[in-house]
Amino acid sequence: MDETAEIFDDLYLGLRAGGALRKQRRGEALTTEEQEALGRWQRLSTARKAVAIGAFALGTFGLGFTLGGLVFGRWRKA
Repeated sequence: MDETAEIFDDLYLGLRAGGALRKQRRGEALTTEEQEALGRWQRLSTARKAVAIGAFALGTFGLGFTLGGLVFGRWRKA
């Protein structure tokens, strides 16, 4: 149970760090929270980063697959 919470924490941290990186590339000033998220993401191990990114990709694919099946499944039956 605790590992699941850590995966969601890592996923959320990755999303925040990604937003901070995007902002940094555009030349905008980062807030203290964004700098902290970026630093924590950079210190995270490669394995935990891979699990967080994989969980995000799997979740996105699963959601798209489910919604696509619902939408196109209805069209097929009609």
